Amino acid sequence: MNLRTSSFNRRHSLLALASLLGAVALPALAASPAQAPIRIALIESLSGPIANTGEAVHRNLVLATERVNARGGIKLAGGRAPLAIERYDSKGQIEEALAALRSAIDAGIRIVAQGNSSAVAGALIDAIAKHNERNPAQQVLFLNYSAVDPALTNERCSFWHFRFDAHADMRMAALMDVLKTDRQVASVYLIGQDYSFGQSVLREAKRQLSMRRPDVKIVGEELHPMARVKDFLPYATKIKASGAQAVITGNWGNDLTLLVKAAREVGYEGKFYTFYGNALGAPAAIGEAGVGQVLAVAEWFPNAPGQAGKAFYQAFRQRFPKPEDDYVHLRMQLMIEALAQALERAAAQGAGQGGSVVPAALPVARALEQADVSLAGQRLQMRAGDHQAQQPLMVAIMDRKGAKGVPFDVEGSGYGFRVVHQLNAEAASHAHSCRMVRP
Repeated sequence: MNLRTSSFNRRHSLLALASLLGAVALPALAASPAQAPIRIALIESLSGPIANTGEAVHRNLVLATERVNARGGIKLAGGRAPLAIERYDSKGQIEEALAALRSAIDAGIRIVAQGNSSAVAGALIDAIAKHNERNPAQQVLFLNYSAVDPALTNERCSFWHFRFDAHADMRMAALMDVLKTDRQVASVYLIGQDYSFGQSVLREAKRQLSMRRPDVKIVGEELHPMARVKDFLPYATKIKASGAQAVITGNWGNDLTLLVKAAREVGYEGKFYTFYGNALGAPAAIGEAGVGQVLAVAEWFPNAPGQAGKAFYQAFRQRFPKPEDDYVHLRMQLMIEALAQALERAAAQGAGQGGSVVPAALPVARALEQADVSLAGQRLQMRAGDHQAQQPLMVAIMDRKGAKGVPFDVEGSGYGFRVVHQLNAEAASHAHSCRMVRP
């Protein structure tokens, strides 16, 4: 359930992390939290074809909770309480995720985290809203770190749901900022996973192309089953035959890795404008052919300018030194920092429920609406109107490790990502259509 790390190694890693981030860890480590852990249920694919994505998230959340615990945990009325991540395997399926939610609630957990599927996130949003209405004494919060279907903070928004990633339309707009000046691209091929998120990516790509690059011709458009295609050679062959100078895709996990690997095998030489091309095997799969050709968008990259970010990344790599574990997203760290801030604010207002010193979900949600946290040079604020995090965005292009602006590679591949475009939080922000029902 939690990492089975020796006390020596865990203490060593926490000290290293605190040192690199400029925190004072020794006093916190010397004091033992007085309260039982505040548990967070991670509901993700931890087995099956996209298990690597769930495991990658788990590492990020473990690092984030270790940081909070290293400084003493969460300050409550009855003492300090550590945060703990508990794992629930959804196997990438909606019904399994809903069963996991029920198990977590039955186990007394009131904070749920998920993100690696907008379809699953939508089902969890609905289920949690219904549960909370029927069970006011057992209300649950939903922290979303990467389910980016725009509908989740627009027409499907919920008071109990908070998204800490930029949604798909925000990411697409950042990519289009770069594509609009890329005059080598006269035609594109759109390909994505056939579910709500993949469909929204293709829809928004067409809309933004029509506004910002109406001269670009769409020479192919395709949706494929998510996490079920083993051989992308037929897709790559069609992409090459189309003559497209670029591919736009929101694919993630093995669906992206296998796609770019197939494109390399058929000799496709166009660019890839991606949401997630910077991790989980994609750089190694495409290799040298990706230099100057593969772009990705994120809230932060290890090669982002600034020493604070570099120190944070080095701390992560010290904690998880295996090349295959090199998957780090600052938004997941900021999410846990925002939760810690909200818990302490709610506790300070005496928001414990039923005699408990741990605040109930409702006051924590109200505090989380006002979240304003910073880490490693990155600031995140929560917008109360739709519960969509507001933070900077960056676009980066694949390059060789050691090139200017690329001190770090990805997963030991020899290739990293150089930041070529940055948007501040205001520029990255989008208007919303959320009409939130508040308890």
